[in-house]
Amino acid sequence: MKILVACEFSGIVREAFRKRGHDAWSCDLLPTEIPGNHIQGDVLEILNDGWDLMIAHPPCTHLACSGAAWFYKKEREQKEALEFVRALLDAPIEKIALENPVGIISTRIRPPEQIIQPYQFGDPFQKTTCLWLKNLPKLIPSCMDAPLFGMSVDKGEFIEFASGKKMAKWYALLRRDGERAKIRSRTFRGIADAMANTWG
Repeated sequence: MKILVACEFSGIVREAFRKRGHDAWSCDLLPTEIPGNHIQGDVLEILNDGWDLMIAHPPCTHLACSGAAWFYKKEREQKEALEFVRALLDAPIEKIALENPVGIISTRIRPPEQIIQPYQFGDPFQKTTCLWLKNLPKLIPSCMDAPLFGMSVDKGEFIEFASGKKMAKWYALLRRDGERAKIRSRTFRGIADAMANTWG
């Protein structure tokens, strides 16, 4: 299949599909971190290039609920971000998966078809991820300890603040890192492999 991984600079999802023999390409405004098939530029300009499958990771800065406290200050940015999401979901591509954290896509466009966690696919981390699917099946957790099976699971370490709020340790520590947004945006390899195995 000819596969487009939209808004991906890491190359993780692209390479998962290439390892399975697909003609997979990533596209992002940033250069790729893993050498390979990468188009550096605006993904909207290549949506009509005959792709069989697109997996899109639109930036969540103005979409995720984690930034809800600042929503009132960025109505224009939210509108533009939602227009971008709609353009991706309406692309002339037979199979589409769009992923994003919990946010306003669910209320402004439509609810996701699936919500997953990295720990369901072998990575001991918690990061709630929504999937909007077109002509694609849901991902099946590969970790037999996943909550789907009613068993305990290693969700990784957490930090508890004085307020009582808990946050995944990997996520909390990144708040001190200048590259945190890039690191948080990368797809976990377990999920990338599940995408390639199920949709490829």
